[in-house]
Amino acid sequence: MSRLDGLYRRVPALLMARRNLSRNRIRSGLAVLGIIIGVLAIASLGMFGTTLRTGASQQLGEIGNEITVSPNFQEGIEELSERDVDEIRRVVVDSEVVAIRSETGVVSRGQRQTVVTIYGMENPGALYDAADGRVPDRLRQGVLVGSGTAELLDTEPGNTISIEGRTYRITAVLEEEQGISLVNPNNAVVVPIEDVNGTGYSQVVVSSESGQAANESAVAIRESLNEREERVNVFELQAITQGIDQFFGILNTFLIGIGSISLVVAGVSILNVMLMSTIERRQEIGVLRAVGVQRGDVVRMILAEAGLLGVAGGVIGAVLALGAGIALNSFVLNDPVATFQPINFLYIALAVGFGIGTSVLSGLYPAWKAANERPVEALRK
Repeated sequence: MSRLDGLYRRVPALLMARRNLSRNRIRSGLAVLGIIIGVLAIASLGMFGTTLRTGASQQLGEIGNEITVSPNFQEGIEELSERDVDEIRRVVVDSEVVAIRSETGVVSRGQRQTVVTIYGMENPGALYDAADGRVPDRLRQGVLVGSGTAELLDTEPGNTISIEGRTYRITAVLEEEQGISLVNPNNAVVVPIEDVNGTGYSQVVVSSESGQAANESAVAIRESLNEREERVNVFELQAITQGIDQFFGILNTFLIGIGSISLVVAGVSILNVMLMSTIERRQEIGVLRAVGVQRGDVVRMILAEAGLLGVAGGVIGAVLALGAGIALNSFVLNDPVATFQPINFLYIALAVGFGIGTSVLSGLYPAWKAANERPVEALRK
C-alpha cells in the first residue's frame, strides 16, 4: 500500500480517478468487461492464426529444404541422363542428391498382393527414416517398404516379399510420411536402383540443409542444365511454404481486424460511462473549477479514469488470452508450450496497448467537455 500511496501523492489525479470509478462499480465493471472482451478477442484470434500456421508447418515438414528436378517433356526430354545427375551433384550446395527411377508393379506376400509404386534409389537414407529396421546409407540389396504397403501385406523387417516375380528380404519399414512429398513412400517400395528398368532417371530430389541452400541449388541447376536448352524443370517446394506463410499472414491480419471491432464497441461503452460520470458530477467539477483547479487538472482526472478502465481490462484480458492460447495449443497441437512464442506475446501486447489506447481516446471528449464548462453554469442546478 505504501507504494500506491506514494504514487497517489505524485499523481493525485489517479487517486481521484479511482475514487470516482468506485462510486458506480457496476457501470465501471461493465466498461472494463468490454475492454476485456476486446483484448481477449484480438490476442486470442492472433494466437489462433499462429497455431494454424504452426500446425500447417508441422504437416508440411521440411519440404522447404527440398527441390525436385524432372525432365522437360515439352522439349522432348523424357528422362534425365547419368550426365545430368553428375552435373547436378557438381553444382548443388550442401545437399544430398537422390536420383530416382520409378515404375508401377505388383507386390505380393503369400495370398496378399497389391499394386504399388516401385522406386529405385541408391541412397534412400537421405530422404527417409525407418519406423522399424534400418535404412542403409547405400541400398545394394533388400527392399524398403512403405508403412501403408507393410500394413496391407502384414509384413515386417526380415520377411520376404515378391516384386514382379523377384524375391526380396525386407530391410526396413519406413516411417509414415505425414506431410507433402513428391516421392511419397507410404504406398510404395524402394529397391536398389539397378533393379528398376532403364538407364535414365525419372526425377532427382535434392535435399538441402536449409531453405536458402535449396534455393541456391535450384539457381545453380537452372544455370547449368538449362544454359543451352530448357532440359529440366526445377520445382522448389519452398514456394509452397512461402505461399502458406503469406496466406496465414493475411488470415492473422483479418482475424485481428475482426477482434478490433469488439474494442471499438468497448470504446463507445467507455465514452458513455465517462459522459454519464461527468454529467452526474457536473456540480462537483464546477466547485473544483471555482476553487482554482485548472482545466488541465480536470482533463487529467477524466483521462486517468478512462486509462484505469483500460489498464484493468487490458491486464485481465491478457491473462485470459494467455490461458486461452494454452488451451488451444494443447487441443490442436498437443503442445501447450507452443503458446509461448514471441509472436504470441506481441499479439497480447498489441491487444493490451490497443485496449488502453481505445479507453484513453474514448475519454478525450468527456474530459474536454468537463474542463471547458464554465464553473457558474456547472454550479447552476
